[in-house]
Amino acid sequence: MGKGGQDYGKKEILGEEREYNIEVYAAWSKDVKECEEKFQVRRDYGLSSDEVEKRRRIYGWNELEKHEGPSIFRLILDQFNDTLVRILLLAAVVSFVLAWYDGEEGGEMEITAFVEPLVIFLILIVNAAVGVWQENNAEKALEALKEIQCEHAAVIRDGRKIPSLLAKELIPGDIVELRVGDKVPADMRVLSLISSTLRVEQGSLTGESEAVSKTTKAVAEDVDIQGKKCMVFAGTTVVNGNCICLVTDIGMNTEIGKVHSQIQEASQSEQDTPLKKKLNEFGEVLTAVIGVVCLLVWLINLKHFLSWDYVDGWPRNIKFSFEKCTYYFEIAVALAVAAIPEGLPAIITTCLALGTRKMAAKNALVRKLPSVETLGCTTVICSDKTGTLTTNQMAVAKLVAMGSKGSALRTFNVEGTSYDPSDGKIQDWPKGEIDANLQMIAKIAAVCNDSGVEQSGNHYVANGLPTEAALKVLAEKMGLPAGLDSGSSSTHIDELRCSNIWNKIEKRIATLEFDHDRKSMGVIVHSNSGRKSLLVKGAVENLLERSSFVQLRDGSVVELDQTLRSLILESLHEMSTKALRVLGFAYKDDLPEFATYTGDEDHPAHELLLNPANYSSIESKLIFVGLTGIRDPPRKEVRQAFEDCRAAGIRVMVITGDHKNTAEAICREIGVFGSHEDIGSRSLTGKEFMELHNPKLHLRQLGGLLISRAEPRHKQDIVRLLKEDGEVVAMTGDGVNDAPALKLADIGIAMGIAGTEVAKEASDMVLADDNFSTIVAAVGEGRSIYNNMKAFIRYMISSNIGEVFSIFLTAALGIPEGLIPVQLLWVNLVTDGPPATALGFNPPDKDVMKKPPRRSDDSLISPWILFRYLVIGLYVGLATVGIFIIWYTHDSFFGIDLSGDGHTLVTYAQLANWGQCNSWKNFTVSPFTAGNLVFDFPTNPCDYFQTGKIKAMTLSLSVLVAIEMFNSLNALSEDGSLLSMPPWVNPYLLVAMSVSFGLHFLILYVPFLAQVFGIVPLSLNEWFLVLLVAFPVILIDEVLKFLGRCTSGVRTSSRPPKRKAE
Repeated sequence: MGKGGQDYGKKEILGEEREYNIEVYAAWSKDVKECEEKFQVRRDYGLSSDEVEKRRRIYGWNELEKHEGPSIFRLILDQFNDTLVRILLLAAVVSFVLAWYDGEEGGEMEITAFVEPLVIFLILIVNAAVGVWQENNAEKALEALKEIQCEHAAVIRDGRKIPSLLAKELIPGDIVELRVGDKVPADMRVLSLISSTLRVEQGSLTGESEAVSKTTKAVAEDVDIQGKKCMVFAGTTVVNGNCICLVTDIGMNTEIGKVHSQIQEASQSEQDTPLKKKLNEFGEVLTAVIGVVCLLVWLINLKHFLSWDYVDGWPRNIKFSFEKCTYYFEIAVALAVAAIPEGLPAIITTCLALGTRKMAAKNALVRKLPSVETLGCTTVICSDKTGTLTTNQMAVAKLVAMGSKGSALRTFNVEGTSYDPSDGKIQDWPKGEIDANLQMIAKIAAVCNDSGVEQSGNHYVANGLPTEAALKVLAEKMGLPAGLDSGSSSTHIDELRCSNIWNKIEKRIATLEFDHDRKSMGVIVHSNSGRKSLLVKGAVENLLERSSFVQLRDGSVVELDQTLRSLILESLHEMSTKALRVLGFAYKDDLPEFATYTGDEDHPAHELLLNPANYSSIESKLIFVGLTGIRDPPRKEVRQAFEDCRAAGIRVMVITGDHKNTAEAICREIGVFGSHEDIGSRSLTGKEFMELHNPKLHLRQLGGLLISRAEPRHKQDIVRLLKEDGEVVAMTGDGVNDAPALKLADIGIAMGIAGTEVAKEASDMVLADDNFSTIVAAVGEGRSIYNNMKAFIRYMISSNIGEVFSIFLTAALGIPEGLIPVQLLWVNLVTDGPPATALGFNPPDKDVMKKPPRRSDDSLISPWILFRYLVIGLYVGLATVGIFIIWYTHDSFFGIDLSGDGHTLVTYAQLANWGQCNSWKNFTVSPFTAGNLVFDFPTNPCDYFQTGKIKAMTLSLSVLVAIEMFNSLNALSEDGSLLSMPPWVNPYLLVAMSVSFGLHFLILYVPFLAQVFGIVPLSLNEWFLVLLVAFPVILIDEVLKFLGRCTSGVRTSSRPPKRKAE
């Protein structure tokens, strides 16, 4: 099918029964007769029923393939293809087995033993369910593509017309009739035009901003899809005329079928987001660290469960304690639970969800949560032109009228970028009376016109051809002469009031349809005064050839001389170089053959109108009155958005299917290129780009780039090359032709108003206002969200490092276990959750869009940050273990009395060798209180180090919670002091800290929960001790932040530059 993704030669297609070879036939390059011979069909008879059945076995049905996605079971398994998840799963299984074993040994199974594995299993199930739901909804773009297919077609078979055949039953060789408003059912060769012209809206497939005129003439075989003027493509719409066509390709062989294949291909090559990659890397490092630390714990405590004597140099009398071995294995499991930030997936999801709400308030609707974070590291935005940088609404930009003398023209700049008649005005417009020349231009624009505009919701849309709708809007902006205006007031709002009044004054009685030969359209009107006139609009050169006179400002008519002709052509050239579509206006009052014509078919003049060959002679000796320049205007906000992108270090590429000169003019206007910049090396067509020896080198150029006349495969190739080069690519688009590239890009951004459903379903984000500047705002929001995510990820990981140090020190010192897995799980999931979530509300940096994008290899945790949190983690370990030792060995600490509960003091040596308690002589323990509970050990005083450690464990857990609350204040800024960024800059964090402390109080002072978590209530003095031990974490991090600020320049300059992959 041509350059739109063709493979010349033969293609193998697997049919329902057997395999056939189907040759790709370049019908656009062959004349009509040759095409009919190739497909063995006559246009007046069509295919026979027997031939239809025969070809059906070869070609199949005219429908897009259904791609079977992965099974639910496969999707569920894929959710566990993650290092962190696997570690969690292993920890849950091991802890479940140990809980069951302990219950079997002890004769009872306590619920506390099973809380940990059950909670971890619950986390994994919820995580898997969310993942399956997201992936199961990922391929709706293919379903949306099927919806734009035509359902019925008017077909000629067996010599008779079938007015409504199911489109899926079409086969190559079918003869189809198309009319205005029809959706094209397959790729077809135009055989003959029934009307004088045929125009098709194919912008959603090719990216062209205007409806395309179709012809029966063959074109070159190697033209791009936009150049195939004799072909109509499946899914496009006929907006003018009717014709007879020959079906050449159906189903997956159509251009839209190729888009379907490209979407499928792109969906299979989706990659993880930058954050997901970082978390996966972190998970792998964490796995190694956990393994090493667990091994160290076992080696350090090997003597406690395995001992031997050396006899003659060989180990003898080997003693192994399975109970002690199991105990230290449980410590290793606790270590794994401590090291894994179980709450991290939930917090990330929550933060991204909050980010989507913020973006929705800015008209950016996020369809896939990870897109929020990926936006923040976008380095290149590949933007479609039509409907993204421009409004996709044709508007008159210049109006040129005749002056007072035969050697002068008047030029007016027309404001406005939409079909809204109140959007903008005409600059330097004469106030008061509109002169006769301007009245005639307004009259022709309003009456010689088959289109209109109407309000749809909050915006206006065109009915009919966009260029004609723009002329109707121009007529409204021009207004009416004073007499007509005052005498035609209306009580209701009429968006086309002026046009309607002109049409009442000048009643149309005949239409001279547009055709390619004369390139004009004319209408014969009967005015209220009884005069007949011919009003004409069309290509300026053609009108000038048939014009003999010119109307001046005051309405007088003078001969069109060479000087005035040159002035008009000069004005035409000036507008054409600015990529404006120029239309001229002319009229004629002398119509003797139509003097008595009223539209009656029996009138002699009616015969003249039946033959389009007469139109040129009727439109002769015209009076030229003026010309207009029409374009698809750029959005007002786009220039500033481009400047913001430059400041943010983001490159912008424009990739469009439109004409090169049109795209270049728009790019100069919006700031992609300078107004006088040489853009020879920066502006290429899709074909020229693909022929480059090293296209990656071209894409690496600094500044803006333009690729025009791009086809879907070009857009995909560009996105793929950029991604291979290490760029994070955001691709915008609204058409069917954009869908594959939207799917392939790191961030696919579709237009909400003008976008097709196919583009929306293939995208990661939809712009509710179709505004390019919304993307820039969303990038800023994405950067802010990423910074906040880094804050809470650092916070949670630093907390986990502290927990690991705590357990490691416990094992290394040989003291009783100070924190059990269910307590660590509570801290990681519940206590840490609210502050981590609140860090997602940190206010954005003021210069967030003044910095370059973060590097794709930028680490979540730099070596300096890791060192800082190792120091913090070491303190957390010392504090949690230290307060455990203090309770056992001291009756007061820094003046805080701890003897109120009556607990027995032991020496540090006794605590470190508590396993040998049974061999101690005369060791006794006094009862102690905890809230309303009394703990006594009359039969076995050694239980003081097992069940009796409950108060010391509570102190350790409370210190851990308090330190992590204070540490969340440290996470407000990576290097900023709390003096410069005080806690109240994020009031949500203060609320979250209160919630976390509240939850901790809940499990302390509600007896049932205290029993589940193995803790007891604390006294006021004990709380003073907790705060005294926890508070220094703020002071330590303030010192480290100060050192970080002092050395930031040295660390930044030592970073190697990013290298692009070849």
